[in-house]
Amino acid sequence: MTEAKLIKLLKIAIGIGLFLLVLGYCLLHVFYLPEKMGVSGMIIGASCIAFGLIFSLPTKMYLTFLLVKREQERDKDKQDSGRQ
Repeated sequence: MTEAKLIKLLKIAIGIGLFLLVLGYCLLHVFYLPEKMGVSGMIIGASCIAFGLIFSLPTKMYLTFLLVKREQERDKDKQDSGRQ
């Protein structure tokens, strides 16, 4: 898998994670699901938030690592070209 495809896939995962976070918040605080369904509603909302965090946080850390690595390579290339 190329780096561009991997980055695109990770961005999609971030989008899914953010969507699940917002959905979980809406279920808990906007639609008052725990008050309507009791403990089951609370579990549904909390699980949406949990899966949203699972999708979004590791991919953000990996994308940040890739961007820092790319920037270091670019800086190294600039320094090498400046010496010649």
